[in-house]
Amino acid sequence: MKPWSVIAAALLVGLAALAPSQQSAAQSSGSWIALFDGKNLDHFAPIGDANWRIEDGVLVADKASKISYLVSKQEYGDFQIRAEFWVSDDANSGIFIRCTNPNEVGSKNAYEVNIFDTRPDPSYGTGAIVDVAKVTTPIKAGGKWNTFEITAKGSQFDVTLNGVKTVVGATDAKFPKGRVSLQYGQGVVKFRKVDIKPM
Repeated sequence: MKPWSVIAAALLVGLAALAPSQQSAAQSSGSWIALFDGKNLDHFAPIGDANWRIEDGVLVADKASKISYLVSKQEYGDFQIRAEFWVSDDANSGIFIRCTNPNEVGSKNAYEVNIFDTRPDPSYGTGAIVDVAKVTTPIKAGGKWNTFEITAKGSQFDVTLNGVKTVVGATDAKFPKGRVSLQYGQGVVKFRKVDIKPM
């Protein structure tokens, strides 16, 4: 019979050998990454002149001479996003996903999950994906904190706003991967949390 010290040593060696494969499994399944956690904008680069700033842990913009963006420094393919935002009633904002050009963002080279209660065509207003999926249940976001849950998997997209599905199973294959961007167009726009989970 082997002494306990030998058995214990063998077990430790076995566990150490398992560790790398367990770590690989965790990475492949993905874990949540804070793109904005209320402390800094290290994950983003700006386009335009919006006065993005952090106030009491909240990202705020309320002035710009033209539509402006914060663009993630990393690109993503399949993922989930959870974002908490507040906008004024007249705000024009959105979360762009799979942005293919980090220097120029728009609905022609990315998918725009819209935040725009007063959009002239409300079918692509808040909760819709502009030019891809009309909103199934119109929801006004102005004047309160809201939560977006956005899923992009292959060519399929789902959007939930405050627990209500606004886009279900929309499909489009133009942009398989790209960056994430926060938009400032007009009004007051605030984000207090933006997390992403690669899949």
